[in-house]
Amino acid sequence: MTSSTHASASVASVWRQPAQVWAVAFACVVAFMGIGLVDPILPAIAASLDATPVETELLFTSYLLVTGLAMLVTSWVSSRIGTKATLMTGLGLIVLFSLLSALSGSVDAIIGFRAGWGLGNALFISTALATIVGAAAGGSGAAIVLYEAALGLGIAIGPLLGGLLGEVSWRGPFFGVVALMAIAFIAVAVLVRRTGERRTPIPLSAPIRALRTPALAVLATAALFYNIGFFILLAFSPFPLGFGAMGIGLTFFGWGVALAITSVWVAPALARRMPRTTIMQGTLVLLAVDLLVAGLLVESAAALVTCIVIGGLLLGVMNTVLTESVMEATDQPRAVASSAYSAVRFLGGAAAPPLAALLWHAFSASVPYYVAAVAVLVSGLIILLGRGALTRIDGHVADVQEEGAAVLIGDAG
Repeated sequence: MTSSTHASASVASVWRQPAQVWAVAFACVVAFMGIGLVDPILPAIAASLDATPVETELLFTSYLLVTGLAMLVTSWVSSRIGTKATLMTGLGLIVLFSLLSALSGSVDAIIGFRAGWGLGNALFISTALATIVGAAAGGSGAAIVLYEAALGLGIAIGPLLGGLLGEVSWRGPFFGVVALMAIAFIAVAVLVRRTGERRTPIPLSAPIRALRTPALAVLATAALFYNIGFFILLAFSPFPLGFGAMGIGLTFFGWGVALAITSVWVAPALARRMPRTTIMQGTLVLLAVDLLVAGLLVESAAALVTCIVIGGLLLGVMNTVLTESVMEATDQPRAVASSAYSAVRFLGGAAAPPLAALLWHAFSASVPYYVAAVAVLVSGLIILLGRGALTRIDGHVADVQEEGAAVLIGDAG
């Protein structure tokens, strides 16, 4: 079989999946929408509930902080109650806390309910990839492509839906998530089969012990600083843009599409041509430049929109390469390595939004972007200094990555 024929067959296999795979993939799209959903309505929530920008940014902090901390126990939970039960528990919590957020009358209440939403998100997301890989037709390459496509689609649609529904009311996006997640919950309940999985209980301390591995510690620490830059760009930018909900939604829809394109197509192509550590260091330098320009031109809405979309292109490359590096860096079970890494990186994301708002009020709208630029440069420096511990990720291209590249670009390489 020629490589082009193989690629065509692989592409077809991505779309010929069992119903349970599509059910989980749809739920993934909706779950990832939650990351950017509140972006377009941050100014509206601040105005409607008489909240300060710092209080409003805590909607991201509570969500990401609990998501990160909960990641430390998700592998322990799923190894005891099973993947389907974990998926449904996570989806059920998201539905519940999204509804409570929509019905809230104060920003403090929403901050608390977003924390519960983060718990549900951690339980679902940590289990979804393993479920798709285990049930997908076409091998792990097709499964990874499908998962990355769901991630990119969710990140792109979240701000757009938030903008559309936010034009009606700041409560609209929360009700939208309730409806979509309820559909996802029913789909998973009906279509995902309980397999005769053999459950091997994972110790509660496994993710913490995994962080003692030098390679994982380097990547997790680098991800912590990288996520400061990521979430300053995502969570702070709606304020200096000065747009309404729809304008913010369209801006971050463009950002999400850019992120999806590079995460699914560009990152695998680059990884076939150069070491992963080189890709990450180069991308982080370019991202720092982009954030520096955003700070310098923050008074120009057109320039800031351009920097946001360019940032999406760079973030897509970084997300995919960094995540794949974590999966290949150690001999730890992937669920454990992912939990440990995610717990640390989400802490950076949790700290970034209120930090940006405080810097804005203490200095100017430019300073948060300068701090974000420094943070991503620190991330690149950590990878440079820790390169000796990362020889494994540069030594070979992961099978999953090769298969994903074959699916997407065939003979183009």
